[in-house]
Amino acid sequence: MPEGDTVFLTCHRLHEALAGQVLTRGELRHPRLSALDLAGRRVREVRPAGKHLLVRFDDGHTLHNHLRMDGSWHLYSPGARWRRPGHQARAVLATDQRVAVGFNLHDLRWLPTSAESEVVGHLGPDLLDPDWGEEHEAEALRRLTAEPEREIGLALLDQRVMAGVGNMYRVEVCFLLGRSPWTPVSEVDAARAVRLCRDLLLRNAWRPEQSTTGSTRRGSEHWVYGRRTCLRCGTRIRRTDQGEDVEARVTYHCPRCQP
Repeated sequence: MPEGDTVFLTCHRLHEALAGQVLTRGELRHPRLSALDLAGRRVREVRPAGKHLLVRFDDGHTLHNHLRMDGSWHLYSPGARWRRPGHQARAVLATDQRVAVGFNLHDLRWLPTSAESEVVGHLGPDLLDPDWGEEHEAEALRRLTAEPEREIGLALLDQRVMAGVGNMYRVEVCFLLGRSPWTPVSEVDAARAVRLCRDLLLRNAWRPEQSTTGSTRRGSEHWVYGRRTCLRCGTRIRRTDQGEDVEARVTYHCPRCQP
């Protein structure tokens, strides 16, 4: 599932391509929205909310979508060949200059902009909110520590605590905290965890490459995520699952660096 920084960059690129433009084509290939034609509507802005994308229109409506595990948005010049099969396209938003195609968008909703809280109101503070400040950090810390016995690896993934952290960042934050993902929240430096999440997402927000080590050299971008051995000490990484059912995620940790 894309991390918050991927969604942030996607929204930035869509905003640059569509904001202020009238759609010449606006198809939504979704069972609930297939009869809705967006052609002729003007896009006001495209904004992220954690891992959610909000395409807002001048007429007071919002097209909400979530990328889930395999969703993505591509931008093309008019007439250019798409890089993915047409049957995977769920949204086509075109202007005279650009064509935005949303592939494998399982979650699409059309709702009044004033009702956006119905789809994003449950989220915790957005780690990439441009207005992020002490109040946001304090609220994220309050939510993170509300269940002190909860495993830190599960708490970091909970979008109701902080919006934007995905599996890769939660694995790397646990490493940087020096604790295994199964450590109770009460036994970690929760304030540092919040700051690390914000810092790592912000560090990578304006580029497609994601690095938690400071290096973008292939094979050295991450400390433990997706690796066989720890980048710091060389110990063999343990790869296991954490969580149950739909919350289960593959977890990586170094048994030496993360007791």
